[in-house]
Amino acid sequence: MTVQVLAFTTVTDKDAPGAYREKASDALSKHCGSLVGADPEPMVLEASGDTLSVVALLAFPSADAAKAWREDPELADVHALRNKGGKSTIVMLPA
Repeated sequence: MTVQVLAFTTVTDKDAPGAYREKASDALSKHCGSLVGADPEPMVLEASGDTLSVVALLAFPSADAAKAWREDPELADVHALRNKGGKSTIVMLPA
């Protein structure tokens, strides 16, 4: 069953997201993931912390695929690019 993953990011280095975007699509594809949508200027209705710069909705064929994408040691450099440019929270919604 398809699962959805929400990625909330507060960008702290304006140059970093471009480098991450160049590699993110291939990293998602490796685990059969896809970008459903993203908003670089989300309308935040309520926040308990930092202002969000980007919200992305991802889809994976299973929870295992989503976890494999995040934990894949071959993708550590891609995740490091995202984390270098800001602070992220990534949440998987239940299937």
